[in-house]
Amino acid sequence: MSNQLPFATEKNEVCPECGSQLVIRNGTHGPFLACSAYPQCHYIKPMRPSTENPIIKVLEGQACPQCGHDLVLKQGRFGMFIGCSNYPECEHIELIDKPDETKVSCPQCNTGHLLQRKSRFGKTFYACDSYPTCQFIINNKPIAGECEFCHYPLLMEKKGTQGVRLCCASKRCGKPQKES
Repeated sequence: MSNQLPFATEKNEVCPECGSQLVIRNGTHGPFLACSAYPQCHYIKPMRPSTENPIIKVLEGQACPQCGHDLVLKQGRFGMFIGCSNYPECEHIELIDKPDETKVSCPQCNTGHLLQRKSRFGKTFYACDSYPTCQFIINNKPIAGECEFCHYPLLMEKKGTQGVRLCCASKRCGKPQKES
């Protein structure tokens, strides 16, 4: 490994901690300024602010419930969200995609209801709302009903080449139901 420094900054800034020259380095989140005397000095400075979320639209007429300023639609790291225009003084945010609560009761614990959730990869699934005591989960939309073959108390919608069909939600049965 060579001891050459990357190209210098245009302004020839100096490190506020040790007085050495700051140089531009490249990291996983983009370029940043770092001290040229790196092993001895660990000073770094981002080239652009990391808390900046671009405002897509100002939602006029909708006030923040905490401070009264206008709400804005922003694009963040994890997708779009609604936040206060008075950020960082007010940190109020609202989610756009709230989970849908189905009125279908959980067939495993019989106390909870199934909620629509999203995995970290963005795929939709349905799980019991009394998690972690009940860990029931299905990948297809649950429908209240009873299987005509095994009498399992839950059906699910499966989309295929023949269209949408109702199937048993039991992993042991899984048979498609006859259309009535």
